[in-house]
Amino acid sequence: MENLLQNQVAIVTGAGSGIGRAAALKLAQNRAKIALVDLHKENVEEVKNQIEEMGGEALVLEANVSHPEEVENCYKRTIDQWGRLDVVFANAGINGEVAPIEDLEPNEWDLTISNNLTSTFLTVKYAIPYLKTDGGSIIITSSINGNRIYKNIGMSAYSTSKIGQMGFGKMAALELANYGIRVNMICPGAIETNINENTWKENEKLKKVEIPIEYPEGNQPLEHKPGKAEQVADLVLFLASNQSNHITGSEIYIDGAESLL
Repeated sequence: MENLLQNQVAIVTGAGSGIGRAAALKLAQNRAKIALVDLHKENVEEVKNQIEEMGGEALVLEANVSHPEEVENCYKRTIDQWGRLDVVFANAGINGEVAPIEDLEPNEWDLTISNNLTSTFLTVKYAIPYLKTDGGSIIITSSINGNRIYKNIGMSAYSTSKIGQMGFGKMAALELANYGIRVNMICPGAIETNINENTWKENEKLKKVEIPIEYPEGNQPLEHKPGKAEQVADLVLFLASNQSNHITGSEIYIDGAESLL
């Protein structure tokens, strides 16, 4: 095990799968104690077991991160367990309903914004009192969607939430700098995860607003395939550690040049 995060405490939302899971394991490999937050407790039990098998410590926290009281309780339980907080990875989110704007229902819009953007606000807000003690690092999972690309027709709610995270993260970076709290946003492209389980796509309705796009052979120029969650986890580790101690308010794209096409 490496020791970049020796004795530090990290909270990871959406820790049961994909990028959240990979990041939790990577941070634990570097000696951090990990509070694993997920909507479904069973999703993170296995992650907790893996962390403990490598000699680490983990806490399972079941919560809907779009609900203020549940997020606040996650921090209280983390502090009760370990007495400190150093790293926050605001990662939980959904793709949500994929549909033309005229067919997207207000409640579907609200669900995506709530799960992605409101949850980020809550995850940051309730961390601040604890991070103010010694400073720390907040990492937000945004996306290339809404920040570099807009071609994914039907994802207006998702893209709005992702560009919203970018603006919020930069505002937070400046506001929290005096406390020694860094805030950075990661923007993954296509990554092999199970987020498609939280995607509801109306293919027939989308046909009326589709814009054909023809790519050169292979739309992942660097590796010619989607990235892996473990590659994103390496970036999270860098931003969580002291190796990035002068980086804040930055967006970092991790997409193998996909969004440059």
